[in-house]
Amino acid sequence: MEVDILQPTDGEQQQQQQQLQRTELKDTSVAVSHPRDHDYCSSTEPAALDLALDQIDHLRGETATLRKQVEEISVSSRFGLQRFAASDDDICFYTRFLSYNHLMAFWRHIEPETSHILYVTRARSKGQTYEVPYTAGATSLQPIDEFFLFMNYMSLGLMLKDLSHRFKIHPSTVSRIINTWANFLYHILGAEGIWLSKKSVKALLPDVFYSYSDTQVVLDCVQLRCQTPDSPLLQREMFSNYKSHYTLKGLIGMAPHGAVTFVSSLHDVSTSDNELLRKSGLSSLLKPSAAIMMNKDFQVDDCISCKVYMVTSPSRQSEPEFKERPSHARLRVHVERLVQRVKEHQIFSTVIPASLAGSVNQLYTVACLLVNYQHGPLVKLEELKH
Repeated sequence: MEVDILQPTDGEQQQQQQQLQRTELKDTSVAVSHPRDHDYCSSTEPAALDLALDQIDHLRGETATLRKQVEEISVSSRFGLQRFAASDDDICFYTRFLSYNHLMAFWRHIEPETSHILYVTRARSKGQTYEVPYTAGATSLQPIDEFFLFMNYMSLGLMLKDLSHRFKIHPSTVSRIINTWANFLYHILGAEGIWLSKKSVKALLPDVFYSYSDTQVVLDCVQLRCQTPDSPLLQREMFSNYKSHYTLKGLIGMAPHGAVTFVSSLHDVSTSDNELLRKSGLSSLLKPSAAIMMNKDFQVDDCISCKVYMVTSPSRQSEPEFKERPSHARLRVHVERLVQRVKEHQIFSTVIPASLAGSVNQLYTVACLLVNYQHGPLVKLEELKH
């Protein structure tokens, strides 16, 4: 039996080919993977971000470390207070304050008033030197470094050119800072009211003063050597035959327990002891029931209405006298130690130059008053007992 196989017509073949092409195209479109949009939630992205943040934090840490190192190098290369803040020995050497903390306690005491500082400079007119306000503004130094410069000058007696090199400022600026701070501290510390009432003195009276319990102040005369003045008149008034030098003198007084309670102005050495005591104004502070103690060499007549104890300096006592009246020696030695502390400011340990004539009184007064702040107790606890 013969079977006829039907062949597709041309039209049917064309339709089959088109359908086959569509099927192949569809299969191809499914097989080909199209690129996807960026996936911010991809598991690899957070790790990269954390790494970048860690690097940023590390760089910030390095930057902070380098900045600190630069600041430390800057401080160490600059001659100022912070350079020596870690060394109490250096602070004591440059300022006479016992420690950095001790100095900073004093600074906090005066700092509120530093905003009122009036800078002054020296001017000359008709052969005379005087101080005038300086209106050009503050210096390039911070106030605390100006104070440090002033204390360097007082403590070490450095010359202006030396301080100029240390602090990297002009010598005229150094001079202006010294004059300014001498006046500033003179007024600030002088306004503290250092004189103590009789009741306050008695409450702190050391046992060694038991026989002199009414003593309110122990006086001594401070003499400072000066450069030969130009004026022949001043040369005659300031020359001391005893010291064989041109000399200024003033009174300093301390309470029996060791605090400075009185400072007089300086006068030329030709001023008599009586006149010096009268000009000092001490008599107006003393009541008739009080007593003062002073060196036997000090010549006093009737210028003081209260009781006066005249004692011999330990350096001038013979051994029998010292053994007989040991309390006198112990009483006088305290005020001599006080004068020694004042003269530890090196500007007074040598000859005072004539250039300081206009400010020596302020500098001397400030040096005396600073003793109350710079050191520990003059009379130690064990010395307050028999």
